[in-house]
Amino acid sequence: MRTIRRVAVLGAGTMGSRIAAHFANTGIPALLLDIVVPNQPNRNAAALKGIDTAAKARPGGMFTDEVAQLITPGNLENDIPKLANCDWIIEAVTENLEIKRNLWRQVEAVRQPDSIVSTNTSGIPLAQISEGFSESFRKHFLGTHFFNPPRYLHLAEVIPGADTDADILAGVSAFCDRKLGKGVVLCKDTPNFIANRIGSFYGATVYKLTTEQNYSIEEVDALTGSLIGLPNSASFRLIDIVGLDIWVHVSNNLYHAVPNDPWRERFLPPAFMEEMMKRKWLGDKTGQGFYQRVGPKKEIHAIDRTTFEYHPAVKVKFPSTEQAKQIEDLPKRLQYLVSQDDRAGKFLWSLFSDTFLYCAERIPEVSDRIVEIDRAMKWGYAHTYGPFQLWDALGFEQTARRMESEGRALPPSVVKMLSSGAKSFYQAADAGGIPKTEYFDLGKSSYATLEERPGITVLSDLKRARGVVKQNVGSSLIDLGDGVLCLEFHSKMNALGEDQFGMMFTAVEEATKNYQALVVANQGENFSVGANLVMALLTAQDGDWDLLNMGINRFQQANMALKTAAIPVVVAPHGRALGGGCEIALHAAKVQASAELYMGLVEVGVGLIPGGGGCKELIARLKDPRKVFEVIGYAKVSSSADDAKKLGLLDKSAGISMNQERLIADAKEAALAMVGGFRPAVPRTDIKVAGKPGMALLKIGLWTAQQGGYISAHDGLIGEKLGYVLTGGKLSGESLVSEQYLLDLEREAFLSLCGHPKTQERMAFMLKTGKPLRN
Repeated sequence: MRTIRRVAVLGAGTMGSRIAAHFANTGIPALLLDIVVPNQPNRNAAALKGIDTAAKARPGGMFTDEVAQLITPGNLENDIPKLANCDWIIEAVTENLEIKRNLWRQVEAVRQPDSIVSTNTSGIPLAQISEGFSESFRKHFLGTHFFNPPRYLHLAEVIPGADTDADILAGVSAFCDRKLGKGVVLCKDTPNFIANRIGSFYGATVYKLTTEQNYSIEEVDALTGSLIGLPNSASFRLIDIVGLDIWVHVSNNLYHAVPNDPWRERFLPPAFMEEMMKRKWLGDKTGQGFYQRVGPKKEIHAIDRTTFEYHPAVKVKFPSTEQAKQIEDLPKRLQYLVSQDDRAGKFLWSLFSDTFLYCAERIPEVSDRIVEIDRAMKWGYAHTYGPFQLWDALGFEQTARRMESEGRALPPSVVKMLSSGAKSFYQAADAGGIPKTEYFDLGKSSYATLEERPGITVLSDLKRARGVVKQNVGSSLIDLGDGVLCLEFHSKMNALGEDQFGMMFTAVEEATKNYQALVVANQGENFSVGANLVMALLTAQDGDWDLLNMGINRFQQANMALKTAAIPVVVAPHGRALGGGCEIALHAAKVQASAELYMGLVEVGVGLIPGGGGCKELIARLKDPRKVFEVIGYAKVSSSADDAKKLGLLDKSAGISMNQERLIADAKEAALAMVGGFRPAVPRTDIKVAGKPGMALLKIGLWTAQQGGYISAHDGLIGEKLGYVLTGGKLSGESLVSEQYLLDLEREAFLSLCGHPKTQERMAFMLKTGKPLRN
């Protein structure tokens, strides 16, 4: 397969523009073409609008503002010849067979014989699109179905055409995985492939139950979001985001495309959706859908699907769901919910059981294995568990017997699985400390070994197969193999406290004695949201300043232990790395970051300043107290790893893993590459600070902001404390100071702010609401 250096995307709508943006995120230039819009002076107006929309979208489609410069706008009348210079041409125009075929005829006339050509369709069979085209075209033609927004949703469905060359299929799959950061699922050329076939059924079942069992919009969204391991957008809020017209179009198309599907009637949209379509209440794009924002305060109102009138959204509570929220273990929570005989339990049992039956019946139609169905739903719809994993979580045999007792017919493959004595769809098959997993092959009625995925490390699998080196309640040490030790945090939200600080010291000691390198990483939702704010607030309220001082000092010295370790320490942050989580990364010999990294020193939001060495590290790196003050004082958080480099929170040499599943293996590889010529850092004594003249400049800025009403008096106090640290305290002028000198200043300022009533109010408010308080 030819090297991908430049791509073209045909169609600058929602999907096309964001696909182009994501290629640009990886540094690959993209040509974005669309129709010439009548009565527009600029013939590239449609493509320009797509680029602008992708840049301004929230969540954003681009890692940094500069990414847009890699996308070249054009049009389908003048710029088709430019496709001759593209290595991969992706079509993402409207779902109309003749429009697609006519466009591909133009492409075929100018493309290079070995260029890759793919369609983003999910509703039109590939065979119909490529029929009659040249052998070269058909060998290089395949489906590459991305999910919106393509930057964030992990799934890429890759679908071979009837004549797709095997090397092209493998090469595109590997590119999507490593370069675009995608979880690739190979699909058959069946209607809607896997994710949208199962996802459409799941959604249709939700809407069927809504009407048949008379649930409100708010009730359904309360039941189908984070409570059961799904995104907060749940069901009806998700339709508002996607667009009701899109949902109805996909559902109707699927209904007509699967005449032999015994469940097909379910895909027909319910009457209340049809009425909303007539009224053009399509969701966010039209300003109202199942929800709308009302008034100057943007109060959220929800629709009554029977009267089509809006009312203030009701916060829904079911007795069983309130109890379930206290159960942190998701499988146990789900088991509890479906066991309840109330409205919540009945709804979820009906939804889950129908989905289980439908998915089992779709094998081998849409997939030969359960594995691809599970991955498609996890990666494309951001479900915590795929359908068969969810069935396992509820108990395979118990769930199947319950369905039988209700008189429901199990698919023959599931009946055979029950009679075989199998207890779950997946089971561990570890051997010799090597993690292995088996899945139940419904076609062969036996277990098969799940193939390894080279370059992807799963910490829970390693711990299951070989145990841990050491552990406490909030952290573990895991042998990654090849002489590399991993320090994993696993507290709630990976908040940092003594469990983590103590294990940081232990990790350095253990790695120095028995390993070549240390990786600090975990596979929680976030790397770390920072220090344990509850404990800090309680200690401050108790006035136990010695204990608080000791805790801050422990964290500072643990970070310094990482920084000065005799072996390479690579920190691998992902998701949110805030406050103390950011400070750990700042002290690493090297950082290997996930591309999706939201990193920042955000302590001012709770009335504090960084106390674990963050101030020290940034002034040592950036050298400019005003720039550091802006980053910390405004609690700036990166929008990506690339943006973290712009802010100075990541070194320019930091590695970036596009595929987060590969992050730990990439970090391990980076650590081993450092071993040969590694030279441990020594504590610095030459950090330049500005002294009182620098502090005077910062004070002028603070005074101006306070006089203008932009900050409160307490914000001003926090700013003065921060400036005092960044400029070196009471020094009369520019001076060179040590790391420990700055750490002492940080700790002193942190402690003094902890004792201030307004800071304690901010800490309490954040813990209660999750939002910062301005006081």
